[in-house]
Amino acid sequence: MGVNAEGLSAAILVTSDRASRGQYEDRTGPALAAFLVERAWPVVEVSVIPDDWGAISRTLQTWCDTGVAQLLLTAGGTGLGPRDVTPEATRMILDKELPGLPEMMRARGSTKSPHAALSRATAGSRGQRLIINLPGSPRGAVESLECVLDLIPHALEMLRGNGHKESEQDDLA
Repeated sequence: MGVNAEGLSAAILVTSDRASRGQYEDRTGPALAAFLVERAWPVVEVSVIPDDWGAISRTLQTWCDTGVAQLLLTAGGTGLGPRDVTPEATRMILDKELPGLPEMMRARGSTKSPHAALSRATAGSRGQRLIINLPGSPRGAVESLECVLDLIPHALEMLRGNGHKESEQDDLA
């Protein structure tokens, strides 16, 4: 499941004040990268930046507008803490919001932990790029991504203006 047969790539942006200052080693970015690479998704960038609204939105906007990857993932900053601003920074640069993906992630996550309901993650598009906010913990991030990974190639096809395949038309009627 989730194998990338489309030649799509991903970039990962970890938002963490402590990891960006070197106070602890980020494990979420490498966990997500390993998960993606195992499923034939090349990871072209993994960056760690502070929980800073401006830095998050600028990085995501730059990545989208320069085409660094088709799938942009953030990890961290989706909770209720005072510095958790990733969803707000993401929404500011989106063309379209895609609430179904975070809803699926929260629903699946709540089967393992009631804390999943506290996630404020968002997802959406800018141009032909898809952005998905994930939790900051390695396990939560990977499990959340795993839950929606099979939908991503189709979402990216739709963003490129490619309609549904004929076999899918019956499902839409």
